Amino acid sequence: MTGETDLQRLLRDLRPELNPGRYVFTTAEGGVPSGVSPVVTVAEQEGLTLVVPQAEADGAGMAYDYVAGWITLRVHSALAAVGLTAAVSRALADAGLSCNVVAGFHHDHLFVPYEDAEHAVEVLRRLAQGPT
Repeated sequence: MTGETDLQRLLRDLRPELNPGRYVFTTAEGGVPSGVSPVVTVAEQEGLTLVVPQAEADGAGMAYDYVAGWITLRVHSALAAVGLTAAVSRALADAGLSCNVVAGFHHDHLFVPYEDAEHAVEVLRRLAQGPT
């Protein structure tokens, strides 16, 4: 199924969903440690970046300094869609919230400061409602 490319439809159908739990960004040398199930991996020159549940990182003794809430935008966005990331990050930035975006094949995923995650979902719901 082809993802949506029309920005207005994408914004109207965002349907942000806060996934349960706390997630951290960490790195691993030599692969993913036993007992750790990353929700995101990124291979960088400096090493393997992992986004993992905080409890798993703690259990594996992995260092981190950013604890995030994970929001999934339930709209099926096309990877070639133009403007969705910019609109979402602008709305969150205007609310004073940092955001780390990861594009999956079907959905975009946002990692925001854990303590602000509920507020971020509210901001995104307002964005989906359009100008008032």
